[in-house]
Amino acid sequence: MFYLIGLLLLLISYLLGSIPFGLLIVKLTTGKDIRDVESGRTGATNAMRAAGLWAGALTISLDFLKGVAAVWLVRWIIPADLSWRVWLEVLAPLAAILGHNYSIFLARLENNGKLRLRGGAGGATSVGGGAGLWLPSAFITIPTGLLVLFGVGYASVATMSVPLVTTIIFIYRAWIGASPWEYILYGIGAEIILVISLRPNIERLRHGNERLVGWRARRKQAKESKS
Repeated sequence: MFYLIGLLLLLISYLLGSIPFGLLIVKLTTGKDIRDVESGRTGATNAMRAAGLWAGALTISLDFLKGVAAVWLVRWIIPADLSWRVWLEVLAPLAAILGHNYSIFLARLENNGKLRLRGGAGGATSVGGGAGLWLPSAFITIPTGLLVLFGVGYASVATMSVPLVTTIIFIYRAWIGASPWEYILYGIGAEIILVISLRPNIERLRHGNERLVGWRARRKQAKESKS
């Protein structure tokens, strides 16, 4: 019985992750379709480009809660004495990230007949998943991500840094006996999903034409205006 409930929880986590909050917020505030703006993704970075800082902040908050909710839903419904609940705690937020990055609600049939699922990059949802497993992790991953974002200037690099930091956190906590070792697999799984989703950005990084944000973007614009 609980196995069926577990599968249902994974499906719910995916569907929860699939809710395109960025698209809804931008549409309601500006009337724009976020998929037609810059990268076409529905995450916070593109929401900020399309509708400003507050739209981006609201999007990132709601996307963060997707990951948190996926873990907490498992803990609320599945009894703690079931040995496999820990695996569900790991898989549910990964399902939410998959839903965020490949939303069934944004499915589109391409001209070649292939079904394409669109969404965001998964950074905020992956932070939320880590926070669901251990809430204080957010107080480490969020500042680290921001430091990378404003230091390096690439949102994609900052996004990919988050699961890496999460993995390190859970390696340390497993080593001291504070968290199950399975939580390490959450960080690794989230990193894999994000890297796959960000392949176009990685290609642009390799060729030196990835979009800059923050002070580095302003500095580049200032140089171009002077030249």
